[in-house]
Amino acid sequence: MKALTRTDFLFEGQKSVYHGKVRDVYDINDDLLVMVATDRISAFDVILPKGIPYKGQVLNQIAAKFLDSTSDICPNWKLSTPDPMVTVGLKCEGFRVEMIIRSILTGSAWRAYQEGCRELCGVKLPEGMRENERFPEPIITPTTKADEGHDMNISREEIIAQGLVSADDYAVMEDYTRKLFARGQEIAARHGLILVDTKYEFGKRDGKVYLIDEIHTPDSSRYFYADGYEENLAAGKPQRQLSKEFVRQWLIEHNFMNEPGQTMPEITDEYAESVSDRYIELYEHITGEPFIKADAEVDIATRIEKNVSDYLKTR
Repeated sequence: MKALTRTDFLFEGQKSVYHGKVRDVYDINDDLLVMVATDRISAFDVILPKGIPYKGQVLNQIAAKFLDSTSDICPNWKLSTPDPMVTVGLKCEGFRVEMIIRSILTGSAWRAYQEGCRELCGVKLPEGMRENERFPEPIITPTTKADEGHDMNISREEIIAQGLVSADDYAVMEDYTRKLFARGQEIAARHGLILVDTKYEFGKRDGKVYLIDEIHTPDSSRYFYADGYEENLAAGKPQRQLSKEFVRQWLIEHNFMNEPGQTMPEITDEYAESVSDRYIELYEHITGEPFIKADAEVDIATRIEKNVSDYLKTR
């Protein structure tokens, strides 16, 4: 099975390229961005040594569908998806903050809660909560956006005080975050899923706040199956979920959390294929559509280069 783990394109009008943990972003004339969703996978802020076939296509196509289905809530950066692994959109000046919204106590928030934390990013948490229990209402727990290393939790007040985002822009981002999450939850519910938590990134262009990057993908979100949620919660059992958390749990079980002295476990071809299957499963559940694998007979990078170059000629 083929996986795209690196790109090195040179498109007409290209000013620069940024290689992120998962996405490679090409700046075209300081006006457009070509965002390639590679098959790289990261966890605990480190890129795993093996790519996951079709992961990039899954992420790109889910994000594109949700950007289209939320464009009535707020403007977003997307213009086109000329290739199954690529989105082209408007270049915005990104805010150095990620807006994380949670409806259920799980993952890193639960791990902190277990250690006695009762306030997260300035939001007070109720006493006596159980793992995977719903919050009275969704909470927003922002983080700083780090180029390298760990993103850090931060409160609304700290964001504004540090000048990372103005009070007016933050109010807009917070409003959009709640409305986007509500829409995502509605769509997930129609497909038998619960959108547990997710993150949104925003930027600014011509004085207007835009939604940027990916949304509601398994890399940026956590989904539980609705069927059995209440029963599992009552019994204290783990929830059936569709997210990248299962990769984190696999790494934890193999004694890796990217801490000093720890060694990355071997990622076998069989494990990579099993992760690929999980990503495709989420795509089909959240979209309600069968996943159609992109043509892998031709070289993936060659296909992308042609499709993007053809699109840019039309701009």
